[in-house]
This record gives sequence, structure tokens and C-alpha cells, in this order.
Amino acid sequence: MSLAPVDGKRPSDTEAGRRKGRRRRALRWSAIVLAVVILGTAGAGYLYYEHLNHNIKKDPLNIGDEKDRAAQSKANAAGQTPLNILLIGSDARDSAENQKLGGAKDTFGTPARADVQMLLHVSADRSNMSVVSMPRDTLVDIPKCTDPDTKKTYAAETDVITNDSLGRGGPGCTVATWEKLTDIHIDHFMMVDFSGVVSMADAIGGVPVCVNANIYSHTSSGKGSGLKLKAGTTSVKGKQALQWLRTRYGFEDDTDIARTKAQHQYMNSMVRQLRENATLSNPTKLRSLAETATKAITVDNGLGTVAKLYDLSKELKKVPTSRITMTTMPWEYSGSSGRVVPKPADAEKLFRLVREDIALDGKDKKKTTTAVKASTDPAAADDQIAVQVENGTRTSTTSAVRGRATAVAGLLVGKGFKEAVADSSAILSEATTVVRYPSADLEGDAQRVAKALGIPTSAVKKSTSVSGVTLVVGADWSTGTTYKAPAEDDTTPASADVLNGSDTTACMHVDPNYVW
Repeated sequence: MSLAPVDGKRPSDTEAGRRKGRRRRALRWSAIVLAVVILGTAGAGYLYYEHLNHNIKKDPLNIGDEKDRAAQSKANAAGQTPLNILLIGSDARDSAENQKLGGAKDTFGTPARADVQMLLHVSADRSNMSVVSMPRDTLVDIPKCTDPDTKKTYAAETDVITNDSLGRGGPGCTVATWEKLTDIHIDHFMMVDFSGVVSMADAIGGVPVCVNANIYSHTSSGKGSGLKLKAGTTSVKGKQALQWLRTRYGFEDDTDIARTKAQHQYMNSMVRQLRENATLSNPTKLRSLAETATKAITVDNGLGTVAKLYDLSKELKKVPTSRITMTTMPWEYSGSSGRVVPKPADAEKLFRLVREDIALDGKDKKKTTTAVKASTDPAAADDQIAVQVENGTRTSTTSAVRGRATAVAGLLVGKGFKEAVADSSAILSEATTVVRYPSADLEGDAQRVAKALGIPTSAVKKSTSVSGVTLVVGADWSTGTTYKAPAEDDTTPASADVLNGSDTTACMHVDPNYVW
């Protein structure tokens, strides 16, 4: 069910109106959620009161089908594994306070939507942290999900708005959607609603934000969050912090993308505030923050106690602020619908960097080869591994190289893979050669095939589009019997709109139409 705009106005029927008006007012609460796990920076003892455990709401981590789930993250050479935490902001109008803050009276009690989705990735060695935001109007494929309470099953859907996922059984379906899209294993989720943001902002004592001109997010037609600030830096809290996080009309081009940039600025500033603010050593203030934080969140069962949250906070605390990188999933508009879709090459590149635990700030030390995780099923004997070989050498300017699948299948047979066969029925277009497998029990087999041909492990990918181990010979291997892997570019795409956590100069550009 679609929610009405908070200001009660409907977007115009013009294309521009659809593009701007389509995005319902949302709150980017992810920064506040992160505050919960940063609490370890001061006075951990107050987090262990037993009654705080009862404040925390819990839900299952992933309620999608097993076949749509990503394989667990691989350990590095030292045996350390990364952490992936999905931060979710709910637009729920399920209480009087949330209704007052969120508006849209006609949507009271309707299924909540995941209007904020940010994947927080903490590197295996805890040297860096990356955050990837997904625009809430992104069109994705949502997998089949089963509500853990009602046992209702929601059928899989294609090309639907990503924030619908929360209403299909809870945050576990949003997690399942991310894993299906990115093939990144998610270890935990944390979710917060409207009232949680306001109470957390008050407990923190304010978060400094910056605008380059006086801004009043308000029009005569009722659009806008109501945010009114003077040019420069202001410490916002309570309702004003809520307004900042909800503002779309007034920031840059008045889109949800611009609002995401404001969320990143707030999140970075809040983390710095929590780490530097000495007042949080005050027992009374810390107790208030702990109470507020635990009441504000819903987490998966693996994070369902303050002790576990505190343990997580200690891991996050190891990451220097200067090594926190905020990004937005590269996107492009989907036709004239006003919706967006992942930008094909750039989005997949960003997801790969996260999957392979490569720092988005480009400051990684050279990594040693990662070990195959212990939970990967061992490969079968080479002569028992069934491999289907497909021809993906077609490009936008050239036809497929004839007989390429047959040639590479023969190469595999010569290496002892007697069950390798060519599939000449499909002529595909793949820029680079890839080995796909459908489920975790075949990952070891897929990796063995790749190793035998000199294909890097980064080109071994789980995919529900195949029924067995499938080698697609790409345009980068159109001739010869030896595969030469292209040098991988591990730089973060410029379209990811990077913001470093220690950048204190970030300042939102104000649309001149909203200057007062």
C-alpha cells in the first residue's frame, strides 16, 4: 500500500512532478541507530542493567528462502571475518507519537515501509568501515518471504520499490532483499522509527549540521519538512533533528538523493559527537541515552541483549573516524517512472568491493589471499563436477565468437572435468568471464572450476538464475586456451558519492527557492 505524502499534497501529473513528488517524506534514521552501538565509548557498566534487555524488540534476521541467501563472508588470512549490519529506518505510524511526527493520518496502522536502508560494513581487521545507502525508490526483485508471526507467505516479486520489503513479514524480508541483490551476507540488522529519532537526538545533546545559506523547507502549498536554519553550522536535536533528516525540499535538487547526502553528513557528525562529547561520561546522561537507545530499536536475535550490543560497540570503536566512508549505491532513473535502479557496472563494482572486504577509501594495505571459509562444502572430484559452459562473448558492437563454449568445455574435459558440456542454446553478453553456482553446496565445486582455469575467486558468484555450476565465457576470453584475468580496478566508483567520516567541512547546498 502506498503512503500519502506527509504534507498531505499529491505530486503533480507532470514528469518533473512525478520525479520529485514520487518520493514520500522519509526519515533517515540510520545515524541514530548507529548511536546504539557506539555507546561503548563511555561507561559500559550502565548498559548491563537487566531491564534494558526488556526494552529491546527482536525479529528474525532473514525470512527469505534459503536459495536467495548469500554465502557467509570469508575469513582473511588471520581468521578474522567482516561484519555486515543492515540499518533500517521505518516509517511506521503505529503509535500516537509516530503519527504526530510522521503525519499522513490516513496511513495510521498500515504496514511500515523501509524508507531508510544502509548497509554498514566493518572490515575483518576492523581498520575501516563502509556504509552503502540504497535510495528508497530503487526498483528491486524482492524474494519470497514468510512472516514469522502469522506464517503468511509473500510471493516473490520483480521490479518493485525496495521499501515495500518491510511490509512483507518484517525487517527479515528487507535483509533477504539486500542479500538477493548484492550477494553480501548480512550478519545483523537494526531498525528504528520516528519517535526513536527524536528521543535519541535529545539524549545525545545535539548534532552539528551545516547549510551554505539560510533555509526554510516550506512552501505556500504545504511542501517541506519545516526545517528553518541560518547559514553555517547549527547543533540540531529533537524535532529539529527530525526535520533535518526528513528534508528533501530545500536541499540541492529537492530529490531523495540529496536528502541521502544530508543523512550522511548527520551520521558522520553524530559519530564524531559521540566519540568526542565528554558529557556522555556523566552517569545520568549515559543512563538516559542507554534507556532511549534500547527502547528505540528492533534488532535480530543475535543482537537481542545489551551485552551483545556492547560487544558490537567495542568492535566498531576500533575503526578510526577517518576510515569511515559513506556512499550511495550508484543508480540511474528507470525510464520516465521517476524510480531508480542500480547502475549496472558501478553498483555491482561497489557491491564486489564490500563482498571482498576492500576499503572504499582506497587506503587498504595489500591483502593476502583470503582463505575459503570453513563452512564451504569441499569440492567433489574433478571428474564428478558437472559444468555447463555458455558463450557470453557477444558485445554491443560484435557478434559472439562461434564455437567458444564448445572450445572451453573441451578444455575443461582435457583437465579432467569429464562432466563439462557446452550449452549452445544461449548466446549471452558478459564483459568478463564468470562462474556461477545456485546454492552453497556447490560453491566449492564452482571455486574448483575457476581455479583450474585461472579465473579469480572474485568471478565466482552465487546466482539463482542457474541450476548448477555454470561457466560463462566472457568477451575477455574470446580466443586461446589460457585465461588472462583483467587487472581489477578496486577504486570506489565516482557515482557512489563518497563522504569521509572525518570531513568536518561538509555543508548542504540550499536550493535558492528555499532561502529566506
